[in-house]
Amino acid sequence: MIEKEIARWWDEASEYYQKEIADDKLDTVHYGPFGSTEEKLRLLGNVKGKIVLELGCGGGQCAISLTKKGAICTGIDISVNQLEYAAKLANENSVKVKFIKNSFSNLKIFRSNSYDIVISVLALQHAEDLSKIFTEVKRILKKNGIFVFSIEHPFYLLIEPNDMTLSDSYQKTGLTKEEETWPDGSKHKFFMYRRKISDISDSIINGGLRLVKIVEPFDPRDKVWGKGYRRKLVGMIPPTIIFKCIKT
Repeated sequence: MIEKEIARWWDEASEYYQKEIADDKLDTVHYGPFGSTEEKLRLLGNVKGKIVLELGCGGGQCAISLTKKGAICTGIDISVNQLEYAAKLANENSVKVKFIKNSFSNLKIFRSNSYDIVISVLALQHAEDLSKIFTEVKRILKKNGIFVFSIEHPFYLLIEPNDMTLSDSYQKTGLTKEEETWPDGSKHKFFMYRRKISDISDSIINGGLRLVKIVEPFDPRDKVWGKGYRRKLVGMIPPTIIFKCIKT
């Protein structure tokens, strides 16, 4: 039920999001708001010839950028409108990416030991059971395969950007729902799961992956995700956090 609501929100938000937020920068993977890029962080290594799966691919920007660098990419998402945009964008850039409507909560359609890299950018905050997903990621990765994912930084989400006050408790985790009123007056329900950093690292361990790096980047020149963010706050707390894991 919640997953259907999440898919509905992204279907409704897709046009605005792709026009106003994503900005279609296809030169490299952009990990999140002020969160730097793969070109600078080099978390994936040389992707030429690598078989890559992107979880929650949205408009396809990451998968397309990796394909341009020689990777063989598949992207999955639960939003039909996002996938339609992704297919259109890939066609406009003359690259071949396989896009599939599928939930990252169920990866059974993918063969074991078949991917060199799994990546997810700002999507897993919508996942109910991270340990289950990470167990499946381990299954489908080849030995020594890489899993890199980014989410919104849990600390950043707790600060009210207008007056810099603490808006909620870090200890409060689980499903959250926000009732949104958009500029046209329409009502929308936004769902996500809040977690502590320790919750995420525990889920990685429970999933059988080895956590090798946590990155809390800050790129003050970021123009891709920068709209709508208070510069004072992002200069104090990074909006994005990135985890790199390996299947050993």
